[in-house]
Order: sequence, then C-alpha cells, then structure tokens
Amino acid sequence: MADNNGRDFVVGAVIGAAVGAGLALLFAPKSGKELRGDINEGAQQVRERATEWKDVAQAKGLEWKDIAQAKGQEWKEIATEKGSELKQKTQEITSNVQNKIQDLRKTEKSAAEDTPKGDAVEQNQ
Repeated sequence: MADNNGRDFVVGAVIGAAVGAGLALLFAPKSGKELRGDINEGAQQVRERATEWKDVAQAKGLEWKDIAQAKGQEWKEIATEKGSELKQKTQEITSNVQNKIQDLRKTEKSAAEDTPKGDAVEQNQ
C-alpha cells in the first residue's frame, strides 16, 4: 500500500508540474512564437525531471533487489545450517536409542539364559 501511495504521489507531481507550467505559459502575456518556445522549454524540463525520477526509481529498485537477494541468501544459509544441525541431532538420538535397545535385548537374553528352565516354569505356576 505504501508503494502505491509513493507512486501516486510521483505521478500526481509530474501531472501537476506539467499542468502548472502549461497554465503559467498560457496566461503569460507573450507572442505566439515566444509562447510556443516557452511551452517547448517547459515540456523539455518536465521530461528531464521525469527522466531523473525514473533513474532514481530504477537505482532504488536495484538497491532493494540487491538487499532482498542478500537477505534471502543469508536466510537460506541459516536454514541450511539449522537443518544440518537438526539432522545430525536426530541421527545421534536414533543411534543412542538403537544402542539402548540392543543393550536391553542383551540384558534380557542374558537374564533368560541365567534362569534355569525348571525355575521359570515353577514361578509361572
């Protein structure tokens, strides 16, 4: 919305300058040849001013584009870094859980082997 307001202002300023210059020239007491020359001169000034504003707008646009690209690249690098860290932590946790499961299975197997089969049957009854 702010971009539209700025653009509308610039367009209004250009139109206002052109209309104002034209009216000033038309109401000035001059001969036709002088008046046409002044109108052409005023139109040339308006064109030059519009070209200057266009150049400034293009420069600002390029500046903002460069800033946006730099920020985008920075955010991409941060996201990639955080993603790698998260992947590494997930792999570490998965490895730890798998090791604990294997340890529990070994403990369970060892306990089952240490228990005499006859005792296990008697305890169940």
